[in-house]
Amino acid sequence: MHPITTVDYLCLSAALLLIGTVGVLTRRNVVIILMSIELILNAVNINLIAFSRALENLGGQIFAIFVITDAVAEAAVGLGILIALFRNKETVQADEIDLLKW
Repeated sequence: MHPITTVDYLCLSAALLLIGTVGVLTRRNVVIILMSIELILNAVNINLIAFSRALENLGGQIFAIFVITDAVAEAAVGLGILIALFRNKETVQADEIDLLKW
């Protein structure tokens, strides 16, 4: 059994980034798109913390905390908008929401 290195964290982060990007690009459900964005933000956090640990610098960990608080605010606002859209259009499919069309 080998010790966990920075490369292991980067592989995990790349996998999360790939899953999140595929989810954003291929799904039509707004809830799944929001969850995919959260996966992408978690991949960023893993990168920040892995490099912070490797370089022995706390800046990456502090920045990761800011990313987490931003993700929480984004989730709250996104879900609020999603609830308002569902009440208006009675759907959560991204391609059926056309409020900005003329």
